[in-house]
Parts: sequence; structure tokens; C-alpha cells
Amino acid sequence: ALRSRLNALRQELSDPVFLESSRLTKETFDEQWNRFEQIATLWAKKGGQESENLIRAAQRGKKRALANRLRYWFYAEVFGNRFTGAERKNQEEKADLRYPSEWYPATRQLSRTVHLHVGPTNSGKTYHALKRLEQAERGLYLGPLRLLAHEVYTRLNSKGIPCALVTGEETRMPDEPPKMWSCTVEMAPLNSPLDVAVIDEIQMINHSDRGWAWTQSFLGVQAKEIHLCGEARAVPLIKELCALTGDAVQVHNYERLTPLEVAPEPLGSLTRLEKGDCIVVFSVMGIHALRREIETKTGRNCAMVYGSLPPETRAQQARLFNDPDNDYDFLVASDAVGMGLNLAIKRVIFESTVKHNGTKLAPLEISDLKQIAGRAGRYKTAHEANTAATAQRSEEAMNTNAVVPAGPGPEATKPKTVGIVTTLEKLDFPYLKGVMKREPPPIETAGLFPPNIIVERFAQYFPPGTPFSYILLRLHEISKIHPRFHLCSLRDQLSIADAIHKVKNLSISDRYTICAVPSSTRDQKEEAFLVSLVERIADGKSVNLLDLPELPLHILDEPMSAETSYLRELETLHKCIVVYLWLSYRFPNSVVSRKLANYAKKLTEDAIEKTLTEFTYTQYASKKRKRERESAIKKLGAFVEADEQE
Repeated sequence: ALRSRLNALRQELSDPVFLESSRLTKETFDEQWNRFEQIATLWAKKGGQESENLIRAAQRGKKRALANRLRYWFYAEVFGNRFTGAERKNQEEKADLRYPSEWYPATRQLSRTVHLHVGPTNSGKTYHALKRLEQAERGLYLGPLRLLAHEVYTRLNSKGIPCALVTGEETRMPDEPPKMWSCTVEMAPLNSPLDVAVIDEIQMINHSDRGWAWTQSFLGVQAKEIHLCGEARAVPLIKELCALTGDAVQVHNYERLTPLEVAPEPLGSLTRLEKGDCIVVFSVMGIHALRREIETKTGRNCAMVYGSLPPETRAQQARLFNDPDNDYDFLVASDAVGMGLNLAIKRVIFESTVKHNGTKLAPLEISDLKQIAGRAGRYKTAHEANTAATAQRSEEAMNTNAVVPAGPGPEATKPKTVGIVTTLEKLDFPYLKGVMKREPPPIETAGLFPPNIIVERFAQYFPPGTPFSYILLRLHEISKIHPRFHLCSLRDQLSIADAIHKVKNLSISDRYTICAVPSSTRDQKEEAFLVSLVERIADGKSVNLLDLPELPLHILDEPMSAETSYLRELETLHKCIVVYLWLSYRFPNSVVSRKLANYAKKLTEDAIEKTLTEFTYTQYASKKRKRERESAIKKLGAFVEADEQE
């Protein structure tokens, strides 16, 4: 396995284009490689937990981890050995990340008050924060999902408050100048003076991949009042961060408005579904297939909600489910329902308690499972609130301080319903019961990712041609961090940096921006499209969507097929279009076909939806997937047994 990976890596890195971009001659490369190969071989022979684990994984077909370990090790041997003593010292100075609050000097000049709205799901905490936002002259909402950003955008505009929508792949401006902005958290406008900012799901500040966006927003938003909504376990950390920034902090605690109970048994059969039930599934294919089976077995309609649905489609599906006077009795949804979407759910049913984490199937975290479960028994929905807002618009026009409740308010003193949570199958039920009795661990650190300016300064102390992926890794390796922060992972950034390494005429700032693109190099077609698009951006050319031969638009002209390859091609096309749209907002002078891309995206989404509705649940739950799921759940045996003994 080691020999195979070494040979493949040598063939890739000895490419003349790579050698030129890295400022290496063939003779220098050969000399460096021979020495590195001896070191790597000795490393494998000596053994050790790391080498044994990586080699065993490669022998089982999971070769990527070993390949990456060897790649970055070689970079360190070649480029790390070029550093002078002065360069090493300068690198260490620039890698001092202990005081991230100082990255936002304009914000530190403000006297801010932080309001922490904390409590369990369905306690009204976000309602109170949004109520204050509606009263502000200039305000901002930041959420973890574009679905949530779109929901707040719709809510504010329905109340006659001009609000703009800004996500990674979409911007919508109202007819009149906006006084409010609703954004995904990564798109936070840090240079705009504001009266009120609401940052939702603040516990995600601890997320290993995305936590940096919450930290950046909290530290950098220039608002007089910041309202943070989330779980109570975030309070100690936020108080410590406020001490670092000098902000005043007030904590507002909320109790759940409706009781939440675990059902006495799993559902067992789809024929036992009741109106208001939501089945949570962790794959788009599974959502579509299960919806089809539910409609076939029950004879009643089923709505669906998941993250990649267009906002208008998602809003339509939510309205269908929330309306008690139609025959859309059930909802099949992804875990997006756990992030504050307002849906009239009476009972949450987990199709599975394990989810693929990008590497393998793993049990849901306590906080994630309880947050999703808490959506059962919602007090009031956005559908009801927006209907009320529209009906009372004329009254609001006469009284600019009037606020129409957009969720559970102080008047909600008595429970309206009891929320129920259960699982579809018996296999998952013991884990659900055990988790619902437990509390998630406290949040101890906030995520960090060095901003562009820090990376640019750090990169100045590397020899020309040093791969950007190695610069990022080196910064992570030698950085000094305050004990209340952690560096977020670099998984996708490193692979994208390597994919575009050979592209000329890109600045460090350009590479930094492109490495954040929502793309994966695991798909060769997706990688080829990204590289082709970036090459045109680097050349300063205007890139029309139809000028990219790597974009598989031809699949839209082919007849629909139940073959997996057909669906995979549609999904690849959709991902490529999203990449194009995302880059169109970062390089607007080069990526110019935004309207056409949005149209092609809608066509692709329609084709995916139509194709998936033809699948059956049997096809979705293949034998292989069932074996993997059962294996993951068996690993929970010790947990379940311990719970039963308690």
C-alpha cells in the first residue's frame, strides 16, 4: 500500500507543470524525492500507531488519508528545509493567533451589549431576538442555513420591513433600500454599522469545521446590540469571550413552551403515521424515496424539506405541511428541521439514529439528536405568523413600533400540545431513549480560521512556489492559540489548494478565497470543472457558463433514467453550477453568467426531483447500506446496556 501511494505521488509531483509552479528543477526534485522515499520507507518499517492505521486503511481501499499524509510530509521536507532562521522567527510571530478580538479594531471601538437568549428547542428564544430586530433602524440576522436566512428574509418583508437576502450563492435586494439583512453566517457584513444583530444557533461556535464563522461574526459585527440565540451550554464560553472583548452581557433564560416526551415504542410501520408526523432522514435520496413509499402505503400526501431545495420550493412545501386544511399530512425532512425552521410538527420520527459524517456512519451527537427531537410540538409556525403579519400590515403602517408576534411570545403560558419523539425501527429506539436522558457536554472553545490578511502576511515568509496547502498547514502547525479557541479543520481547503496549485497568476488572496468554495475534489469531474473555471479567472477572461466544456449540461437533454450513474451526473452538474454561482459573487468581473446559471440550476433541481421520485425505498435501503447501519448501531451496544442498567 505504501509503495503504491509513493509511486502515484511521485508520478503526480514530477509533472513538469507542477515542478515549474513549485520552482523546482527535475534534478532537485529527484534528489529530494529519493531522500524522502527512504525516510517514508523507514517510517513504515518501524511501525507505530499512525503508520499502521494509515496503511491498514489504504489496504481496505481508503487511500486518501495515506496519500495526503505523504504529500504534506514531502512538502515539509522540500519547502520547510528552505527556511532561514529569520524566516522561521517571522513565521512564528505571524502565527500568533492568541488575540483574535484584535483582528477587528473598528468593532473594538464600539460599546456593545450582548444579549444571550438560551433555552431548549421550542422555548421562544429566537422569537424574542427577532422581535427586537424588527424594532431596529438597521439590523442583521445571521443563521446557519440558507433556508433559515430565507425564512427571516420573507418574514421581515411580509411585515413591510425592507430586507435583503445574502447567502453564498444568492443575493436578493428589495425594491427600496434595505434596512435589514438576512444572511448565512459565513456572509456576515463586518464593516456595516448596525443597531441590532441576531446570531442564531450560537452553540455552533464550537463546530470543528464551521465554528470560525460564528466566532468571526461575534467578534467582528459592528452592532450596538448583539442577540445570540442557542443552547444554555454556550453561556460560560460566551461570558469569557465578552470579558476578552469588553462587551456587557445579559443572559435571558427560557423554558420549553410545550412538553417533550419519548414515545413508549418505535413506530414500526409507516401505516401507523398520523397527521403532523415528521420523519427525519439523512440523505436526499432517502427523503425522496421514503416520501414515495409513504404516499403509496398511506394514500395521503407527504411534503419534504431539505437543505438543497430552492427556497421557494421549501417554503411551498412547509406551507403545505403547516396548513391543517389540506391533505398533506406528513413531512419527510433532513436534519435541517433541527435548525429552527418553523414547522407544525407534532411527532418527530427518526428513520435512523446514525448519520454519515463524511468518513463513516456514526451515531448522532447528543446535542444534534435532542435539537431535532425538540422540533416536535412546535407552538406556532412561520406560516401562521406571516399570515397574521399580512393581515395586520395596515395597522403596522399606522404604528411603526407595533410588532406582530412571529413565534411563541409571552402570551404562550399554557402548553398547546405535547411533542413526541420516536424512531421508525426498533433497532434505533434504545439509543434514542438513552440520549434523551442525557445532557450534551459543555462548550469550551470557539472555532477560529485565520482571516485573509493574516494568511497573506504569513505567506510572505515562504519561498516562491511553496504550495498554498503547505502554507495553511504550516500556519496550523505552529500557531499559538488562546485556550478558549480551537483552529477549525482544513480538510477541503487543502485538497482545493492542491487542485489549483498549478494555476498561474493567482494571488495569495485569490487562493484563500477559492479554497473556501463549496466543492469537493473527491469527484474528478467536479475538480476538473473547478480548475478550468479558476484558470479562466486567473487569465482575466470573462467566463460564460456555456464556455466551460467540463460542465456536464448534456445530461439535461438525455432521457430520465433510474440508473445510479444518471442521478450522479445530475448531482455533479448541480454542484458545478453552485460553484459557478458562488465564484460569481467573489469574482464578478470574470464569472458573468449568473442569470443563466440560476436558470440551469433550477432545471437541474427539477430533473433531480423528478428522477428521485421514481426510486423505491427498497432501492434506497440497499443491503450494503443496511449492513453498514446495523454495524454502526451495534457499536452503541455498550451505551444502550449502560442506560438500561441505570
